[in-house]
Amino acid sequence: MSLSSKLQTADLDWEWVDGIEIPISKQFGDVYFSKANGLLETRHVFLNGNDLTERLAQLSDYQYFCVGETGFGTGLNILTLWQLWQQVRPDNHSHLHAISVEKFPLSKADLVRALNVWPELKPLAEQLIQQYPLPIAGCHRLSFPEQRFSIDLWLGDAQDIFPVIPKTQAVNAWFLDGFAPSCNPDMWQENVLNHIVRLSEFGTTFASFSVAGVLKRGLKQHGIQISRPRGFGHKREMLKAIWQDIATPETGSINSEQLPATETEANTSRLNTGPRQIAIIGAGIAGLSSAWAFAQRGHQVTIYEQNEPLAGASGNPLALLNPKLCPIDQAPEHLMTLSWQHALNFYTRFKAFRPIQVQQLALKNADELLALAEQYPEGVLSAPSEQHQFPKTDLPNLTLHHAGAVSPHQLRDEILQHPNISIKTARISRLNSVGSRTELWQEQQRIATADHVIVCCARQSAELFENYPALKPIRGQVSWVENRQQPLALDQAYSYGGYCMQLDASHLILGASFYPNRDDAEVLAEDHVHNHELIHNVFPEYAQQLPALEHWQGRAAVRAQSLDYFPLVGKVHNHEQNYSFAGLGSKGFLFAPLCSEILAALILGELCPVPQPLLDKLNPQRFQKKVKAKKPYYSG
Repeated sequence: MSLSSKLQTADLDWEWVDGIEIPISKQFGDVYFSKANGLLETRHVFLNGNDLTERLAQLSDYQYFCVGETGFGTGLNILTLWQLWQQVRPDNHSHLHAISVEKFPLSKADLVRALNVWPELKPLAEQLIQQYPLPIAGCHRLSFPEQRFSIDLWLGDAQDIFPVIPKTQAVNAWFLDGFAPSCNPDMWQENVLNHIVRLSEFGTTFASFSVAGVLKRGLKQHGIQISRPRGFGHKREMLKAIWQDIATPETGSINSEQLPATETEANTSRLNTGPRQIAIIGAGIAGLSSAWAFAQRGHQVTIYEQNEPLAGASGNPLALLNPKLCPIDQAPEHLMTLSWQHALNFYTRFKAFRPIQVQQLALKNADELLALAEQYPEGVLSAPSEQHQFPKTDLPNLTLHHAGAVSPHQLRDEILQHPNISIKTARISRLNSVGSRTELWQEQQRIATADHVIVCCARQSAELFENYPALKPIRGQVSWVENRQQPLALDQAYSYGGYCMQLDASHLILGASFYPNRDDAEVLAEDHVHNHELIHNVFPEYAQQLPALEHWQGRAAVRAQSLDYFPLVGKVHNHEQNYSFAGLGSKGFLFAPLCSEILAALILGELCPVPQPLLDKLNPQRFQKKVKAKKPYYSG
């Protein structure tokens, strides 16, 4: 089942009650929080109803705790949970993660207005608002690593979303919110409740302001025990429930054979008693971003690199984050669109990032490109004004306003400064699994052992795995040249099959050549010619003013691409603690941050930030099924 496509933002009325401005949904004819006091109601119903003060305070070192919510709304429940976490969290590496579903997200302006009601939540609300996503369907991960807190905001219809959330870990407590069943019956349907239970386990608790029959029946049929303590304010009752251990059939509980299994080795226990030792082989963008994901969670990471960091395809002078966006109805399961949104949030934390706009030119299928401007939220894509276009072109084009550029070497330096990351020069030639750990060998010498190994060696990954999926080489060369006479704006890039932008104030970088099934990496004059022809075809007047080709410099490298154009993210073989992260092609800097979060979820036992169909497409074991490769929309 696919997720919902184009989203409609919440349509609100506002009502003043006792000096507080209350948002009311026009879609559902219901208030977003209690007119008596929404903050106190959240604490009474959802925090106390799930016994979260005690449970969160007792988390052990490195323990992961997940709270699920139906109906994000104004974010009040999640912010109140976050506030409690600040007050009671233990001084260790435990982590609190919230997942929430919302069909009609508030606009950012309405969110700011709604949260102004709660001054005591303002410091947290400001952090939430800073990362609040565009209204595009799919999963949006908001990370606050210094707080040991994260949010997955799934935008779309609950009927579509819950069936595709992978159970890479169980949800420990549920806020069954949303609008009242009489106003929003779709949220409380059996299909949704069944999947809420699928994502749970024995010990999971549930709380709701509603005691409607549809909710009680839906939980009881799964053997979940319900009580009805006093509700908040004038409400006589609320719902409090727990899925207790297996009971006999006479109680109405289900038996162990009916229990849904989780899909990762790490979630057999929620108690992670210490830091994992993570070995990463390869220091390209895949290895560096993976190292950051685990180091931020408090784990010890050692990177093994046989050459210098960024010696391969990740080592160009500048990386452009330039997604080819899909039609909006494909966005929830589209790797490039999801990765683009996540990457912008991720790289903003680093000085190596600079925000830019990309003018995307249509060499063909202009109607498809131009149609995207109407599909995406306002402010994402627009047609530039004719009189302000520089360089001049006759091609139809759109400007992508949310994009960026990354300085790879500066990013490398920032990541390697993390106290939990170390790097060693070594050529790992063999991995040997011994019990639950892996030995790393360099020739005939064992040089380390680790809890988990992530192999990020592009095509060389095949040397460390049996039956590794094929990765084809693609030669690419970028060029750069002085352009002091007519530099482009530093916040602007141009995409036209190739691309160009300012490398710095006085140099233009452009490229890149694309030669499948070639693995030579020498800088060639013919590739400079190719890159010149690319820019000349779209900006002839500007290209003619560039210096002669003998003054051009460049760098060539070999990318690794899978046969179906999706990266290889996950286990190559079952029952081993070794993982692959390779095959990113020419989109390494775009894909790497989100794929690293997926790896962390699979290895550590966390909820995963992508839907199951996309997770299946990334699984390296997919090629064992011998499915005929099909080129997806975004490739090329």
